[in-house]
Amino acid sequence: MEQDAWRAQHYALLATLLAAPPAQSLLENIAGVEISDPDSEMGRAWQGLKQAAGAAQAAETEQEFNDLFIGLSQGEVIPYGSFYQTGFLHEKPLAKLRQDLALLGLERQQDRKEPEDHIAAECDVMRMILTAQGTPVIDAATFFSRHISPWANQFFADLATADSAVFYRHLANFGRIFMQAEAQAMK
Repeated sequence: MEQDAWRAQHYALLATLLAAPPAQSLLENIAGVEISDPDSEMGRAWQGLKQAAGAAQAAETEQEFNDLFIGLSQGEVIPYGSFYQTGFLHEKPLAKLRQDLALLGLERQQDRKEPEDHIAAECDVMRMILTAQGTPVIDAATFFSRHISPWANQFFADLATADSAVFYRHLANFGRIFMQAEAQAMK
């Protein structure tokens, strides 16, 4: 149970930072996190994220976020599972995701413009599954293997090498290492 809470916190952080630019208070909180195992691969990724958060200013990360994910017509990185799996938006992976979300009792909020296969939304669903009381209809391993594993590593690799990425380069490294650990844990 403690492991699930730890994982849920990591998914929550990824969801928050990939959904919107971080406020200065969040950057400061990340910079103040104590790292329990700084010599592990995950510890080094946390250390990089922590240092980047300590050096970042909210206005700069907002501009970086906009350049990376929004842009004038589109951002440098397209954060949607359908795009990574098919090359197009609103394709079969999104339809399959919507089916599983319906089984979980989740539906798209009408005030949201983003499709449900946005990386932030999928991380948030993993957080919800890991913190749910009882046994969810779809467990974390199934959701991860169906909807995150097929594309998240490539997304984080692209984010890490995007021209505008500064703070988000460190988030990408953290996300990539976390997703690799998740894939190993789910086997």
